[in-house]
Amino acid sequence: MPLRPGRQGRGHLGEDEEERGFPWGRWTGMSRVEAAFRSLPAGEQALVAYATAGFPDRDTSLRIASALLEHCDLLELGIPFSDPVMDGPIIQASSQAALRSGTRVEGVLDMVAELRRGTDKPLLIMSYYNPVLRFGLSAFAERAAEAGADGVLLPDLPLEEMGEWKEAAGENGLCTVLFASMTTPPERLRLLGEATEGFLYCLAVKGTTGLRDSLASGLSPFVSRVREHCSLPLALGLGISNPEQCREAGELADGVVVGSALVKAAMDALQEGRDPASGVGRLAKTLKEALRP
Repeated sequence: MPLRPGRQGRGHLGEDEEERGFPWGRWTGMSRVEAAFRSLPAGEQALVAYATAGFPDRDTSLRIASALLEHCDLLELGIPFSDPVMDGPIIQASSQAALRSGTRVEGVLDMVAELRRGTDKPLLIMSYYNPVLRFGLSAFAERAAEAGADGVLLPDLPLEEMGEWKEAAGENGLCTVLFASMTTPPERLRLLGEATEGFLYCLAVKGTTGLRDSLASGLSPFVSRVREHCSLPLALGLGISNPEQCREAGELADGVVVGSALVKAAMDALQEGRDPASGVGRLAKTLKEALRP
């Protein structure tokens, strides 16, 4: 289904983007996050790849992220947290390992800055709310923007409590990407569709992150319902782990988010004495190929 015309977000592209060499320069007036979806060739969907920042250590994590950026269209860098209740065992384990290696919020922001020096692709920060709150909402938004982040995802922050954060993010040109699930009622879908920026993250399965044998039934009507309330791109994520599932999700949405499968590829490579960045890069390449016509 083709995308509807977009609306201008707070952190939108300027007239000089094309002159500076951005491939989406003609999409002036919208966020770089939204433009990453809309600038793809007809029939192609975006790959949004996730990596846990600092797993297994800072340098290896940066190499993994760089390998992902060779194939994905947008990158989510997750801030490790001690109690990631919405994540499954794979991302929980990667978060614990990253924390043991000394990864903290400031270090993740430094990683964003280093990655930004090598890419023009959108960089998103995924975090539970507590680390951002402890850092300070305005301070975090300002520091994230200075580092070169384009947006932030806070999956455990309810829409009703997002006002102060949205203000801080907007003042610094950051998109705030919101989440919708198959059980979200129509009125709330409308509110989420109006409030999200860049794209709307649609949860493809119920429960926590992790690998699934198949996608949930009812995805097609779910995506259709969401489109009635949101003009921005839709990305399906949670439980998508292989090219076949990627292709299936891409037939419904404008993009696909893959996290646990990529983190597991890094874990498997480490356990087998292989280079995790190469292993993750190979998987990301096959996932992206599944999203091309």
